[in-house]
Amino acid sequence: MDDLIADAELVSSVLRGPVAGRDDIRRVVDTVGTFYASQTPTFVQKVGSRLFLEYEAVLNSGEKLSAAVIVDHNADGSVPRVSVRMSPLGAVLALATGLRERLSAKLPESLFL
Repeated sequence: MDDLIADAELVSSVLRGPVAGRDDIRRVVDTVGTFYASQTPTFVQKVGSRLFLEYEAVLNSGEKLSAAVIVDHNADGSVPRVSVRMSPLGAVLALATGLRERLSAKLPESLFL
């Protein structure tokens, strides 16, 4: 997260649209982390200017979650875009609901499922 550019963008299965800006992206990522009882990386590889990360997580509710993260890098190493795809749908919706409850006063309502 330290390499995010000021106007970076985050897209995710748990949001209706992109989150723009380093501070708001950190807010979302940090909040998502509070819903995880555990998180285990299963794959990490850099291909060209992209970092691919896959992980399995268990939510505090006990639901299991799989995620694939793609981090785009500029030539200088800075990060303009992060994409996070999650499944299965039940865990995604649980996470989306938790994000709405915790962040709807801090981010635009239109971002939340």
